[in-house]
Amino acid sequence: MTMKTHMRQEIDEIPEATARLLDRSAADIAKAGKALRDKDPAFLVTIARGSSDHAATFIKYAIELTAGRPVASLGPSLASIYGANMQLGGGAAIAISQSGKSPDIVAMAEAATRSGAVTIALTNTLPSPITEASLYGVDINAGPEIAVAATKSFVSSIVAGLALLAEWTADDRLKAAVRALPGHFDEAIKLDWSAFASELGDADSLYMLGRGPALAVASEAALKFKETSNMHAEAYSAAEVLHGPVALVEKRFPVLTFAARDAAEASAVQIADNFAAKGALAYATSDKVTAARKLPFVATGHPLTDALALIVPFYGFVEAWSRSKGFDPDQPAALNKVTETL
Repeated sequence: MTMKTHMRQEIDEIPEATARLLDRSAADIAKAGKALRDKDPAFLVTIARGSSDHAATFIKYAIELTAGRPVASLGPSLASIYGANMQLGGGAAIAISQSGKSPDIVAMAEAATRSGAVTIALTNTLPSPITEASLYGVDINAGPEIAVAATKSFVSSIVAGLALLAEWTADDRLKAAVRALPGHFDEAIKLDWSAFASELGDADSLYMLGRGPALAVASEAALKFKETSNMHAEAYSAAEVLHGPVALVEKRFPVLTFAARDAAEASAVQIADNFAAKGALAYATSDKVTAARKLPFVATGHPLTDALALIVPFYGFVEAWSRSKGFDPDQPAALNKVTETL
């Protein structure tokens, strides 16, 4: 019997990790949500790097779509390198770090707290410098993650952000959708994307497309191809790809479109179909495709959780793809589990 990689084991733990987060961190999420209601921030900022920054992008779209507040990503070096005096007193800040100790993330969180922002840390490590730098800390409760490529911690960071958003806005529909996620993730783990793998062949580059929250999923997917398989992958908005990058899409060029059941699905699918009609190897997670090929997905009944569920079958696919190419997805070349930047 073949031993599972740590990455595969951690992908399989996503439903359990999500349930653990929703159970054990409910009180801290409620406390931070109340702080946001009391503050009524005019804007929010996010502080993160790597997969955590992709989680922050997902949360950004979720907040803008649900709470109607603009969200901007702050470069951590503003505090750690440049010493900029950011005026954040009218807003809130969400810092995301699995380890909770990267110096630049911590420095930016500290600066946001000093400026008067309501600061909330989402982390897999408590206690940690990032929670000490923030007013509120939420343990994402993903549990130990040994594989260098983050999987369950990425998902749990977003689930924590969605639960926080639902608490802040008293959105009962979103609350119910978040509570249902462990079951949906359990379904998503079982989906088979091997049809895409069988077509990739010796491709050395591909595009990942998405719109709205699904763009964050596409960005995370592109990073995982690079991390686990030394394969060049770029993420683009399904609209922005037409402004230049489309020039590289030739016959058999792989394009994977992450389409959720939301307002952007039709436009994303149209672009995937157009690529397929031009001979590209185009796949999309939608029943609406006509020329592109369909990949299986889990429809969760809510546009935000629907987008998040798309990353789970992709993780299973890319872990298997990495092994098929002779790589060890647990130990990508030249990468460390924790990267501390200044």
